[in-house]
Amino acid sequence: MGFLSGKRALIVGVASDRSIATGIAAAFAREGAEIAFTYQNEKLQSRVLKLANRLEQNADLCFPCDVSDDDEIEAVFTELAKSWDSLDILVHSVGFAPREQLEGGFAAAVTREGFKIAHDISSYSLAALTKGALPMMQGRDAAILAMTYNAAVQVVPNYNVMGLAKASLEACVRFLAADLGAQGIRVNAISAGPVKTLAAAGIGGFRKMLKYAQKASPLRRTVTIAEIGNVAAFLCSDLASGITGETTFVDAGANIMAMTFDED
Repeated sequence: MGFLSGKRALIVGVASDRSIATGIAAAFAREGAEIAFTYQNEKLQSRVLKLANRLEQNADLCFPCDVSDDDEIEAVFTELAKSWDSLDILVHSVGFAPREQLEGGFAAAVTREGFKIAHDISSYSLAALTKGALPMMQGRDAAILAMTYNAAVQVVPNYNVMGLAKASLEACVRFLAADLGAQGIRVNAISAGPVKTLAAAGIGGFRKMLKYAQKASPLRRTVTIAEIGNVAAFLCSDLASGITGETTFVDAGANIMAMTFDED
């Protein structure tokens, strides 16, 4: 019996087999959770359905959800409530900014519209999904988890407005944790090291970022989606019942380094 047995989780953000959300789903399934998914659009629907089937989850519990649309968010929980009378875990693995926002210098790239989109989809959506999930989480020791990145607190070339959006997301985690703690609901974030995902492919110079992270981290490597998934499973389990409002780094230790060592 896994340490998530009896838990019901909704995972938002699966885009491919390389998604961090996929690694989280695999860890949850291994530990006995029952999982529902959302998908952004019809193009991604088949990928999410394949994942649900591979993890032996109910493929009927896969719902369309554009997180920029409040009506779609409401519809997810309306439909989910037809099958489940409660929800224990909500995973937010969502981030987006227009591609032109993620190249070159910040001042030259940033626009009012790009700023709005990045913050709406990458940060506000956590609050919106939480509002939708709360009725199903009442009376339960529930857990909410978001995915962030170290660019929230340190400058990363080309990450630009997404760094600001991740800083906003981390603040959202803290405010939600303080607000919902009295109800027994915990809210945390994982700050993952760079991983080859569809989202990462849109960042200018990502290969250089990956190479630098391998050199800079104490473990001299990057992390896998499986490693991130393992930490996510722990944070959303009763084993982490005393942890809330925290950002946990899963980046092979890269965040502690001010500079790399010249091994040559």
